[in-house]
Amino acid sequence: MSKTSIRFFNNKEVRATWDDNTEKWYFSAIDIIGLLNNEENYEKNRNYWKFLKSKLKKKNFQPVSDTTQLKLKSLDNKTRMTDVLNSEQVVQLAKKIPNSKANNFLEWFLYSENTIDGQSKKKAYQLFQTDLIKDNDIGKTKSLIQIHSFLFDGLYTFAGKIRTKNISKGGFMFANSDFLNQTLDAISSMPQTTFLQIIEKYIETNIAHPFMEGNGRSARIWLDLILKKELKKCVDWSKIDKESYLEAMTLSPTNPTRIITLLKSALTNKINDCEIFMKGIDYSYYYEEN
Repeated sequence: MSKTSIRFFNNKEVRATWDDNTEKWYFSAIDIIGLLNNEENYEKNRNYWKFLKSKLKKKNFQPVSDTTQLKLKSLDNKTRMTDVLNSEQVVQLAKKIPNSKANNFLEWFLYSENTIDGQSKKKAYQLFQTDLIKDNDIGKTKSLIQIHSFLFDGLYTFAGKIRTKNISKGGFMFANSDFLNQTLDAISSMPQTTFLQIIEKYIETNIAHPFMEGNGRSARIWLDLILKKELKKCVDWSKIDKESYLEAMTLSPTNPTRIITLLKSALTNKINDCEIFMKGIDYSYYYEEN
């Protein structure tokens, strides 16, 4: 089963793929070069990689000499064999490019794998192959709690626990903790047979914000489960850019039109596609990055 992923650095994508033989993530060498040099032109990055690869091979630089080729989707949407580097090779290559951009990238790359989000995202990838949520529980608070607990167990002391404190974001006060359990019961009972009903339920869940942290990441997985169950659809989150999503969600409590339009335009029937799921997780976590 193919496992592909996207990582984000300064709002730019790095393609990645999982290799079952080595049990490691591998990253597109050309994408890494683009980030290290802050260059967006794909052809320039490809030519630079060819030059650098040849130069470093002559010096017996092992990370380049041991470059692996795996299949990745190209700009023309076709899957091709591509030079890839594992995490250790990426770090060693970045250290060979002495500029401030490379240093910033290196700090991000080393940090991103070990943060709470980095650890949680690894757990989220595993959800594709689990039967954690029972069909009858999909759309109920119970399933949302199970998702949150799965993602953040061992990372947050409050994983899977409904908050008991009031919280706000950007001046917006989420549901009062004193009545949160009643609010969540009401949301659980909301109908979910049509697209509009499902999105209304999703918006109300966001307003409730049941947990101290991790609400968006949990709720987007929860939303996809409901869409899969009821409509045999899910959201291709890679079609929704970060700014558009955040703005639409900010407006959603009083004007849900924009988030409805965004999500509807990104619906796909590829509900069993691992690549859609993995990229969805990557985008979902990317939305939460500051």
